[in-house]
Amino acid sequence: MTELPDGWSVRRPTLDDSPALLALVHASDIAAVGYPDYSPEEVREALTEPHTDPARDCWVVLDAGGRIVGWTYPGNPTGESRDFIEVYVWPGDGRPAMRPLLELMLARVAERKVEFGHAAYEVRAGALPAETAYIDLLSEYGFTFLKQHARMRISLAGVAPTAPEPPAGVTIRTVRPGDEADMRAFHAVVEQAFLDSDHRSASYQDWRKQVDDDPAPVFDEWFVAEVDGVVAGVLESSYDSDEDSGEGWVKRLAVLGSYRRKGLGEALLRRAFAAYAAKGRAQAGLGVDLANPTRAARLYRAVGMTPLYEANIYQKMI
Repeated sequence: MTELPDGWSVRRPTLDDSPALLALVHASDIAAVGYPDYSPEEVREALTEPHTDPARDCWVVLDAGGRIVGWTYPGNPTGESRDFIEVYVWPGDGRPAMRPLLELMLARVAERKVEFGHAAYEVRAGALPAETAYIDLLSEYGFTFLKQHARMRISLAGVAPTAPEPPAGVTIRTVRPGDEADMRAFHAVVEQAFLDSDHRSASYQDWRKQVDDDPAPVFDEWFVAEVDGVVAGVLESSYDSDEDSGEGWVKRLAVLGSYRRKGLGEALLRRAFAAYAAKGRAQAGLGVDLANPTRAARLYRAVGMTPLYEANIYQKMI
């Protein structure tokens, strides 16, 4: 591993580090796009996701004063043959942590490949166009450009707290979190709808554990679209407990292939926007893979969402 400056150190993170990790990522976000774009829930998920063990897979770098100035972790909830890695450093003075963290993570990914039993392993990483130092480092270590991901947003000014009526024959309702069959149907739609995309699959048990471990699930913002009693589309929201953001977040929107282009996706979005507006949220946001074969970005633009920025996705084979 490349040496750190005198007095700097490396250790494993714990959930107790969550506030410091959130501050680190927010500082990185602000430097890159001008505002914080990461939630406390995402910190918790990064440290507790299936197949991610903070004691083996994650590192933080501390400067001479003991402040966390760097953090790296992998994501692979199913143990399949692909990791998505993140490396965050404090803008400016945290830069010396970038190379050592990437080196640690790539070495660990090679071990994970063997532990998961794969002959070949893909590693992906994301970087905003403004993060030129990180892009150059990724290129130096053999990563190549793959595609782009967009962060989209819509203002909720003027959005009524009651959604428009859905298309004829479609019922939009909230999920029933106490109904095991309904939760399984919700998860099944997500998994089936994204089979032809870059979505990382998760078993129902792993997904349900993540849901149950969430300290503040917003089930009144999770919606189901039924057609003739069939759960054909779902929308999962995620609560950003950073109250200053004033944003409702669409974590997942999925419609089964045979029910697409029938207005279900738009109806689910409109219902979510109305729910967010009723709670006083100023805007709604989501992320979208611009290479998604369902061309979801077209739907988001059609309902008035616009991209705030686009992130590059890079890949490397091990």
